[in-house]
Amino acid sequence: MPLMQSLVSWFTIKRMSQIDLFRKYPIDVQNEMLFKLLEIAKDTEWGRLYDYKTIETPEQFKERVPLQDYDSLKKYIFSMQNGEQNLLWPSEIKWFAKSSGTTSDKSKFIPVSKEALEDCHFRGGKDMLILYNNSNPD
Repeated sequence: MPLMQSLVSWFTIKRMSQIDLFRKYPIDVQNEMLFKLLEIAKDTEWGRLYDYKTIETPEQFKERVPLQDYDSLKKYIFSMQNGEQNLLWPSEIKWFAKSSGTTSDKSKFIPVSKEALEDCHFRGGKDMLILYNNSNPD
């Protein structure tokens, strides 16, 4: 058991230092993530439409990429459901989360990439455990 506690402690310390950076520098972290996502998606249909390759500031992104709602993205989502790829995101979209209780009273299908599962859903669960372990080390 001491080996397991040692591993959990190491992961907790490592991830908590990252989480602390997010708290200390939220704007920098968000900008870094924005440019990472723009780089990844630059060669998608959507990235080419809004010329992600030449966006250099968050202000340029705000000026160039209009706010969207589900209806404005629906044609892309339906195309992805029919197997077309590289529209909104470069990796293969195999899964769609079905929403409930929406404003239009119709369920919506939200594309889910492998990266979204790993970087959002799974990491969120792991972070909950890390935060719990950090607050309750025993």
